Amino acid sequence: MYSEWRSLHLVIQNDQGNTSVLHSYPENVGREVANAVVRPLGQALITSSVGSESLLKTDKEVKWTMEVVCYGLTLPLDGDTVKYCVDVYTDWIMALVLPKDSIPLPVIKEPNLYVQNILKHLQNLFVPRPDPGSSQIRLCLQVLKAVQKLARESTIMARETWEVLLLFLLQINDTLLAAPTVQGGIAENLAEKLIGVLFEVWLLACTRCFPTPPYWKTAKEMVANWRHHPAVVEQWSKVICALTSRLLRFTYGPSFPPFKIPDEDAGLIPPEMDNECVAQTWFRFLHMLSNPVDLSNPAIISSTPKFQEQFLNVSGMTQELNQYPCLKHLPQIFFRAMRGISCLVDAFLGISRPRSDSAPPTPVNRLSMPQSTAINTTPPHNRRHRAVTVNKATMKTSTVTTAHTSKVQHQPSSTSPLSSPNQTSSEPRPLPAPRRPKVNSILNLFGSWLFDAAFVHCKLHNGINRDSSMTAIATQASVEFRRKGSQMSTDTMASNPMFDASEFPDNYEAGRAEACGTLCRIFCSKKTGEEILPAYLSRFYMLLIQGLQIADFVCHPVLASVILNSPPLFCCDLKGIDVVVPYFISALETILPDRELSKFKIYVNPTELRRASINILLSLLPLPHHFGTIKSEVVLEGKFSNDDSSTYDKPVTFLSLKLRLVNILIGALQTETDPNNTQMILGAMLNIVQDSALLEAIGCQMETNGGENNLFKSHSRTNSGISTASGGSTEPTTPDSERPAQALLRDYDTAAGLLIRSIHLVTQRLNSQWRQDMSISLAALELLSGLAKVKVAVDSSDRKRAISSVCSYIVYQCSRPAPLHSRDLHSMIVAAFQCLCVWLTEHPDMLDEKDCLKEVLEIVELGISGSKSKSSEQEVKYKGDKEPNPASMRVKDAAEATLTCIMQLLGAFPSPSGPASPCSLVNETTLIKYSRLPTINKHSFRYFVLDNSVILAMLEQPLGNEQNDSFPSVTILIRGTSGRFAWAQQLCLLPRGAKANQKTFIPEPRPAPKNDVGLKYSVKHRPFPEEVDKIPFVKADLSIPDLHEIVNEELEERHEKLRNGMAQQIVFETSIDQQSEEEWRKKSFPDPITECKPPPPAQEFQTARLFLSHFGFLSLEALKEPANSRLPPHLIALDSALPGFFDDLGYLDLLPCRPFDTVFIFYMKAGQKTSQEILKNMESSRIVQPHFLEFLLSLGWSVDVGKHPGWTGHVSTSWSINSCSDEEGSEQVPACLWLFPPVSVLNFTAPIVLLRQLILGPHCKLDQRENSA
Repeated sequence: MYSEWRSLHLVIQNDQGNTSVLHSYPENVGREVANAVVRPLGQALITSSVGSESLLKTDKEVKWTMEVVCYGLTLPLDGDTVKYCVDVYTDWIMALVLPKDSIPLPVIKEPNLYVQNILKHLQNLFVPRPDPGSSQIRLCLQVLKAVQKLARESTIMARETWEVLLLFLLQINDTLLAAPTVQGGIAENLAEKLIGVLFEVWLLACTRCFPTPPYWKTAKEMVANWRHHPAVVEQWSKVICALTSRLLRFTYGPSFPPFKIPDEDAGLIPPEMDNECVAQTWFRFLHMLSNPVDLSNPAIISSTPKFQEQFLNVSGMTQELNQYPCLKHLPQIFFRAMRGISCLVDAFLGISRPRSDSAPPTPVNRLSMPQSTAINTTPPHNRRHRAVTVNKATMKTSTVTTAHTSKVQHQPSSTSPLSSPNQTSSEPRPLPAPRRPKVNSILNLFGSWLFDAAFVHCKLHNGINRDSSMTAIATQASVEFRRKGSQMSTDTMASNPMFDASEFPDNYEAGRAEACGTLCRIFCSKKTGEEILPAYLSRFYMLLIQGLQIADFVCHPVLASVILNSPPLFCCDLKGIDVVVPYFISALETILPDRELSKFKIYVNPTELRRASINILLSLLPLPHHFGTIKSEVVLEGKFSNDDSSTYDKPVTFLSLKLRLVNILIGALQTETDPNNTQMILGAMLNIVQDSALLEAIGCQMETNGGENNLFKSHSRTNSGISTASGGSTEPTTPDSERPAQALLRDYDTAAGLLIRSIHLVTQRLNSQWRQDMSISLAALELLSGLAKVKVAVDSSDRKRAISSVCSYIVYQCSRPAPLHSRDLHSMIVAAFQCLCVWLTEHPDMLDEKDCLKEVLEIVELGISGSKSKSSEQEVKYKGDKEPNPASMRVKDAAEATLTCIMQLLGAFPSPSGPASPCSLVNETTLIKYSRLPTINKHSFRYFVLDNSVILAMLEQPLGNEQNDSFPSVTILIRGTSGRFAWAQQLCLLPRGAKANQKTFIPEPRPAPKNDVGLKYSVKHRPFPEEVDKIPFVKADLSIPDLHEIVNEELEERHEKLRNGMAQQIVFETSIDQQSEEEWRKKSFPDPITECKPPPPAQEFQTARLFLSHFGFLSLEALKEPANSRLPPHLIALDSALPGFFDDLGYLDLLPCRPFDTVFIFYMKAGQKTSQEILKNMESSRIVQPHFLEFLLSLGWSVDVGKHPGWTGHVSTSWSINSCSDEEGSEQVPACLWLFPPVSVLNFTAPIVLLRQLILGPHCKLDQRENSA
């Protein structure tokens, strides 16, 4: 960039502005003169008051004094002379800011000229002393603060002064920072301040007096000599990130995601710097660090003149490079430089995040350790358990420190007995900005650095040639490619005297991993239809192949970084991306089946690594089904394997990879403990089972030939298990106690085998590890529901296993202690009942089995009442004897919905009214409209409420149809939780089949009497028993005299008269009895007057009372209010005459009886942004692609919105069963598509014009009203 410009190195070296005339005199002379001259000036500054003038009046006096002060700055720091010199000069240079009385008048008159000389003299202060101490550091900081204030506040500085100021800062930085760092030296303590002041002043100069190219070139060359100081990269990252934030703001506009940096860093950029200046400064500062990949090569860093001077000792022999601890910081510095570039890339992609985020974009190397204010020179390998605090602007906070990750363990899914799905482990990574630059543009800017850094210390196979500049490894310090553990070759380092294996382990893998992760994010940000240069793609694929090695060339930080940053890689439609599929599969075989991931814990969070691996696996699973027997290309065939017979790097068909992918999926499910990761695995398992079943159903799964089939079988049996080289968990991925593992592997070839295996795995864990975790349980139940809908022939025992496991799950959750019952727990139970409904509706024949039916009904009973009527060792408890105590009302409703599903949907779907509604479409209006009774109206219905949950509408009058009017008839509309149902009932005392032979009712005749009644005996009845006469009398008995003893004549007459009367009465009564008996004998039998006859059949009935009585609803107990309860009685009569009653009833009918979802579909072409453009695409079927029309027709059935009784996508047109007549309905056309599962509804709605043309054809004519819809 500055090749045609001359550097200012010679100007700086030849400049004698920092020498004094006193240097020509003996040292004692110059010291005495300086002490004598400077002391009064310094003391005058200390004791000066406001208005006191300087001792120096003329230009000659000032110049002579400056010669003395210049020499005084070179003196040792044992006295106050140097301090007085610094005080004088820092006071004088303020003449450019705010002149004071203490400043000599000549300096005030020509401040730029004198300040230029002063800055040259101050260089002497920064020359390292033999015995540096805190006093020199303090004085240097005083000068730097004065210079910083001068640059910030001065408004009259001339260009020449700015140039001298920049050269002064460059010179002092080079004096202190170019040489190898000495522990505890002045350079180590001042490095951060020196670089910070230099960059800040440079930015101010860019705003007020933009430096010429020679200054930029000189700064670039000098900064390259200071890169062994961590502060150089830190401050460079701060500045370039602050400039990038400003650059993005005006380059891409306010809608682009802002690049958030600390306010302290943002303050480095002067507010008055215009956009053009920001752009020019940004590009120059970006390259001021030269090639950051050089930081990975100690030979390049140590090739500077200052290092070369140190390499030669007195005898001229070279010193060992490991004598300089500063070079041991290069891996850490290299990592920080790559992290800074990574931040810039993310800023251009629009995915930068604040530092509080936790998800790591790249792994953290063991070198990433915290750094104190004073740079610690402890060798990196002795500081592996400390964390690094990288600069706020350059460090992506997604970094996880080693101290943290070393403690990361796979904890149970929740510390509480029941976890909530709201407890997410990390925040999802933001998506790239829509207005982000193209991939080629970013690679043109950063690609050379990132690719070189990605291949640092890597050596490809001998058969691959490449340019040595790609790796930035000097020939004199070439390093053998790492093997098994990412360590340098000891032989190579021993042959080079500059390196020692014990002191220089290969720790550059952190920076390399950062570069690899950054490149992965760049390529994952590719837009649809965007073209990437083949050169970039080929290098990127080589990087992936290199980084994904799992055998001899494994590098765990790079492998983790590639995986973490590549989840969307296979979704970006990169040309030729399929060549790296086998390498990704091998890497996933290393990561996912490994339960502990002990080799990765020191670099990354294992949970995040597994999540990224699962995302990649999700994108790989469809490839075998899509490409079938097509063979994948291999870039480096056999280059990474010494075994010629190995198939690792040989072409294989995509179909042969299916078993490996399935086995990885199953292994991941068996070892995963994180809830979010487990949910993704379960979703992937459902997808692959559904895809396999679909391909088998349509006959698109291609059969391989004989040779390929043999290779396929061999591959499936040898490679489907966990790789032995993966170092993963020893737990097999296919444990099964019922069938051999190899039989299960062979079953993976079919959808039925996958389905059975999935059911076994999920049901086993649902009732063991997962039953206390809500998020995983809901995902598992959803998976089981999806598996129930897969149309694959499966044995009834496997289906019964799924149903039984769901039932067992419900029993366990309901039986948990009361303190553990919560809303989340009840949500899990409700989801289990819904899953049970899906299995029963999809497989209704399962209820034909007695055991399955009994188990399901027991679970329904448990959900409704809270207990089972019959347990294992208890007597049967009848319904009336149990007190209802469900887990919750939600659980009770779910159980009742399951019971409704069993009783109403199984074997009866679709209903006579069609699949649009599982309920009856009849309501009061329909009955009134189609009945033959003229006097019927809405008020003819009687309304009752049962158990506070069911509304009965009863029409006691017969409808006048084929029903027999002589029988009691009632028409009932039942509105309950399961919908609305209509029933017409009659009370028939005879079977329906006997109605045809039924005659008029004739009572049966009385049987004829029998005259022969047997013998009739005459019995004289006594008032007392005969035993009374045998009782002997006592004296008391004789005390009462007999009648004849007391009767006299008068009494005798009376007694005789009474006896005659009695005799006459006896004769009379006897005659009457004889007369009655004669009359009775003369009458016919039976007597029509006294004979009992049955009443005629009733013609008027209270059919509502009959119905309620016969079904047990109308009783004294039902009408009583329950004691100690707020619930109303079991039966309540409603008054339909109340205002608004029928309106409320209509609103109740609008409630759907099934859950429904709506999907709105629009067709949007590339580049369209406004709603008008999108809606215009739907005006005609000719505008859209035919595949889109085919897609629409495949979604479901078309329905007539005008007559559709369910949800149509809009409230105004939904549930309109009586909105139009037959004539009006015939003119309507379909305007939405429906999918009608038995237990739920899905509505697809598109603009009405397109759908009508799609159904009726492109030539249909629509009026203006329809077009506007």
